[in-house]
Formats: sequence, structure tokens, C-alpha cells
Amino acid sequence: MIRVALLFGGRSSEHSISCATAGGVLGAIDRSRFDVVPIGITRDGAFTLEDDETVRAFTLGTTLPELTDNGSRVHFPESATSREFTVTGADGTQSSLGDIDVAFPILHGPFGEDGTIQGLLELLALPYVGNGVLASALGMDKHFTKSVLQAAGVSVAPWVTVSRAQLARDPELWDRRIKGLGLPAFVKPARAGSSVGVSKVHEWDELDAALDIAFAEDHTVLIESGIAGREVECAVLQGRDEGPTRVSVAGEIVMTGREFYDFDAKYRDAPGIELVCPADLQPQELSEMQRIAAHAFDAIGGRGLARVDFFFTGTDFIVNEINTMPGFTPISMFPACWLASGLSYPDLITELIELGLETTR
Repeated sequence: MIRVALLFGGRSSEHSISCATAGGVLGAIDRSRFDVVPIGITRDGAFTLEDDETVRAFTLGTTLPELTDNGSRVHFPESATSREFTVTGADGTQSSLGDIDVAFPILHGPFGEDGTIQGLLELLALPYVGNGVLASALGMDKHFTKSVLQAAGVSVAPWVTVSRAQLARDPELWDRRIKGLGLPAFVKPARAGSSVGVSKVHEWDELDAALDIAFAEDHTVLIESGIAGREVECAVLQGRDEGPTRVSVAGEIVMTGREFYDFDAKYRDAPGIELVCPADLQPQELSEMQRIAAHAFDAIGGRGLARVDFFFTGTDFIVNEINTMPGFTPISMFPACWLASGLSYPDLITELIELGLETTR
């Protein structure tokens, strides 16, 4: 039986989303093939051994799940020559968790999705699911994602990236550059996900407040031109045996009463959003979207999985973001797109684990 270390929680503002994802994965993973060791990471960064049944109950609702420090401490192998994990209990007793075959880091945001945990796993030569250090770091940083995609010939929304220091040094220059983007505009932290810290600006007198919200999440902020178009996205899987990148059918986020697909709409079931999968696209439109998604994934050196988000203007597909560890609860768009493409949620989990073993072994 393959032993999987499921890593979840984490220090980012998306801690609760990761916990809910862990609940979905633990509830669906094929127990006849995989023995799972749930390792939670608290908001303070403590690695704790978690109870399987408790984690399975984590869901997203009016109250978001959160790990509490149970006093246990999980210890990673001492070197790349071992795959044995150990744990010190709250009472101080130490025991072995046995050898781990593959890690499954379902962490969202900084300190998990950004290449940090991937770097630790690389140092230990431990196979893991998902993108490597470089692709994870690129996908986490919206500025560098856009820069790489633009260099690869992929259309992205016009943007300006700023820091507080830059704004203070030459406010007139940055004011001209930002206002050159036109209205409406979106203000986003460079390194955050789940729409945390994102604002839509309709008038320039709203900009300062939007910048304050974004700078609370990161020291670098993007201001982007608002693109008029449908919001569509598709799920990506690495090809098997060095084969071509695979892309699902498209899903669509239909706005029925909200400004944009914000955190509450994504995770608190707030009204005003309808998720449609598969999206109503002509065959040639879907084919072009899938081509661009695969190209974008390959451009960042993608591995394992990703979700590529687009604006579709009716004639052009403009990439909004690449998510290298997309929302992965059973109702998230990533598994929904694969379900509509013929791959069930449990089979998708199995596929990702097998890809991790194949790629990083």
C-alpha cells in the first residue's frame, strides 16, 4: 500500500480553504490503495499529527475550519537517505509514523503553494504531488506569472506593479501609469489567492482604499485593467509518460449579482454567482482555450496540476491567472471540470498521486 503524507492548513490567509480541501480528499481517496497520514500545519507553522475522522468533517460554511494546536509535533526525515517520519505526542512520547512514499501538499497561498514546502521536499528527495519549486513560485506571484506568459506570447490583461516605496518616491509617475490602465481596474496583492485582498475600482478616488487592502496581504501590489468578457477556466493535468499536457472542458463563472468572484462567493456560498460546467463554447473556441491553457502551463514549467483562468471577450482568450494548487474541494471548479471530462474525484486524486510518484521518484 502506498503511504501518503497529506499536508494541509498552513500559515497563509487561505488556511481554512486548505483544511476543507483536506476534508474532501480524505473522504474520497482510495483507501484500498493509499494509507494516509494527515499532517496539519497550524497558523503558527507547527506540524501536527491530525485525526483522520476530524479532518474529514472539515467543510466550508458560515464557520470556516481551522486547526488548533493539539501539542503533537511531526518530524520530517533527518536526511534524504530516509523516508521515516516520526511524531512527538503532547505528552512528550516519541513514535515512528513509518516510511512515507509520497507527500500531497494541498496548501494554498504563501508558505505552501509558493515553492517553500516544495523546496523542503526536494531537499529530502521525497516524491510529492504537484508543481515544482520554480513553477510554484512563479504561479504564486501574479507579476512574474504575467511576465513569463507575456514573453511566451500568451495574452494577459495590462497591469502595473507597485510597492509602497515606489509610490512614495515618485507618486506622479505611478499615478500616470496606473490611470493609463483605465477604469474599471482591479487591485490585487501579488502573492495571495482565493481573491483575498482584491478590490474592484470604479473611480480613481477608490484607489487608495483598495491599495491599503491589498498591501495588508503583500508588499507588492498589481493594478490591472478590467477586461469585459466571460470568466471561463479549465483544469490542467501533466501528461503521462512525458506525453502532452492534458486539459479539461471549460467551466464558467456567471455573475448574477456580484461585482466579481470574491472570497465570500467562492467559499461562503454568497449569492450572485453561478458556476456552470461545462461552459457553453463552440468546439473551435474550446479547442483554442485548451491550447492556450496547455501552453501557459508549459511556459511556467508546470507539473502535476493547475487551473488556468481566462477572460473570453468573444474573440480572444486572455489569461487572468494560473493556480498551481487550485481549490480542490469536491465542489471546486478544478475537480468539476475533470468530472465533466470523465474523471471522477477519487480517480483524480489517484491520478495526481501517481503523477507525483512518476515525476519525482
